[in-house]
Amino acid sequence: MIIKKQKNSPITVNQKIDYKDIELLSLFLTEQGKILPRRATGVTVQQQRKIAKAIKRARILSLLPFLSSNETNYNRT
Repeated sequence: MIIKKQKNSPITVNQKIDYKDIELLSLFLTEQGKILPRRATGVTVQQQRKIAKAIKRARILSLLPFLSSNETNYNRT
């Protein structure tokens, strides 16, 4: 039998997910600015939906960048 290891979620079940909480939202982003999948963070389906919506709102309001500033352009000469 395969036993799955439960990941520890960085947020509690009743914690409010807000688009203004940049420190919390940055826990769910990669270095490139992509949203981490649910299997990597260990949150519930409902929490993942709220996190994704909050990150997208924060991006539109320029609280979070769409892309990381350390991106390099490889095809430029």
